[in-house]
Amino acid sequence: MDGASKAQRFKRLAEKRVNRAIRDIRLVDNLANTSNYEYTEQQVDKIVNALGREIRELKKRFARKGSLSESAFEL
Repeated sequence: MDGASKAQRFKRLAEKRVNRAIRDIRLVDNLANTSNYEYTEQQVDKIVNALGREIRELKKRFARKGSLSESAFEL
């Protein structure tokens, strides 16, 4: 594959995946509605820390152009 097709594929997939990630983060944001949910500050901190950690890892992967192993989030 030539560079242009890799760039096109990257752009197409990046737009799709980033938009999906944004949508999913907004769904997590809906959990802040105390009319529907009950949660502790510890749970909130755990969610925010997990998301922040993944963003930091994402930056590292792009910086070194590699990937890391996945880990599932659990409360």
